Amino acid sequence: MDNLVENNVVDITPENFQQVILQQSQEKLVLVDFWAQWCEPCKDLMPMLEKIASEYKNEMILARVDCEAQQEIAAQFGIRNLPTVMVVQAGQPVDGFAGMQSESQIREMLAKYLPQPGDAEMQQAAQFVQQGDYQSAFPLAKQAVDLNAENIDAKYLYIDCLIETGSVAQAKAELETIRLVDQDQRYQTLTGKVELAEQAADSPELRELQTAVENNPDDLQLKIDLAIQLQQAHKVDEALPLLHQVLLTDLNFGEAKKVMLDMINALADGDPQKSLYRRKVYSLLY
Repeated sequence: MDNLVENNVVDITPENFQQVILQQSQEKLVLVDFWAQWCEPCKDLMPMLEKIASEYKNEMILARVDCEAQQEIAAQFGIRNLPTVMVVQAGQPVDGFAGMQSESQIREMLAKYLPQPGDAEMQQAAQFVQQGDYQSAFPLAKQAVDLNAENIDAKYLYIDCLIETGSVAQAKAELETIRLVDQDQRYQTLTGKVELAEQAADSPELRELQTAVENNPDDLQLKIDLAIQLQQAHKVDEALPLLHQVLLTDLNFGEAKKVMLDMINALADGDPQKSLYRRKVYSLLY
């Protein structure tokens, strides 16, 4: 527990108090750790705080206050128990805790104030969605979810992209994983979108073709026709297995290969179906 200033960890003294607590907290989050040499829990807590601070070098400062050496500063903050940790933003304490906390509890508290993994990708995806470009938004939204599965905003954006790029069944499955506490207006909107997509896919022509395929399972052209209709109804996830069946039966039948490759290429980058069906087609070709 030395007095060195290392990266974004600093020991607070009357000389640097104003600079760190009042000035630097205008630009970065300042986490103030009040500790003392005699306090055993403080010694368990500090490595956790240092570890978190090392992950947010540009966004956060860990300011340590040795309450024995800096009694005036501790008194100024009204510290009664050790360890005490305060979150300071724009010169004001906005959050904090007294006593021991687990690393996950500390991270949960800080998540409200620090940028989270996937935030940048999500913002980019949201810009594409505003322009109506769901193809470009898809890989970014998926990346944001992969980086932080807990980010509900990214999850909703990803589900929207799934619906708009034709993976309605997958979107429906993702919606089912959303906890009750997170089911806000966006949940209702996307559920409505899924229902509309399903209704659109339930056209008389489509039903007729589906019945025809069931009655004539060996008619490969009917399967291709149905796959094209399914794609137009935003049901690529049902169209691709059909075309794959055709190619397994006869690799060079009609336009099956071209239709399937066109359909795969039209999928958004990052859509797991794109790599899955590409591999399936290539394994038949080579």
